Amino acid sequence: MAGILRSVVQRPPGRLQTVTKGMESLICTDWIRHKFTRSRIPDKVFQPSPEDHEKYGGDPQYPHKLHIVTRIKSTKRRPYWEKDIIKMLGLEKAHTPQVHKNIPSVNAKLKVVKHLIRIKPLKLPQGLPTEEDMANTCLKSNGELVVRWLLNPANQEARKS
Repeated sequence: MAGILRSVVQRPPGRLQTVTKGMESLICTDWIRHKFTRSRIPDKVFQPSPEDHEKYGGDPQYPHKLHIVTRIKSTKRRPYWEKDIIKMLGLEKAHTPQVHKNIPSVNAKLKVVKHLIRIKPLKLPQGLPTEEDMANTCLKSNGELVVRWLLNPANQEARKS
């Protein structure tokens, strides 16, 4: 038996080998792939596809600067790393939008949990609001950030004449 185990241990790595002696069989692998590991996420998930740009109306030459990210599915019965990413992105409450930058570090996190979230570009039709205007902004469901312009009352003297 020791000779059989020695031959299994000394085999070249990366191959599945079955050793039989009589009715006994030994199966060994160099690695074991567990059910809940990051290695189960296929590589094609992380590759950009041109269909995504057409689907969401984005332009790869001039990407938007900010994302509106909303969690639409529950994290129950999901792996721990997906729950951690959802927590890091501030998406613990469902259907509550969060604004994130369109940078590679954030996009890598979003790709891991893309089946749980909805991503829309943030549109600024009136331009980027100033610090004073931030209290008077409204985020529409189509992804537009609208600044509610405060109207000052006209002078009474000007209205009379």
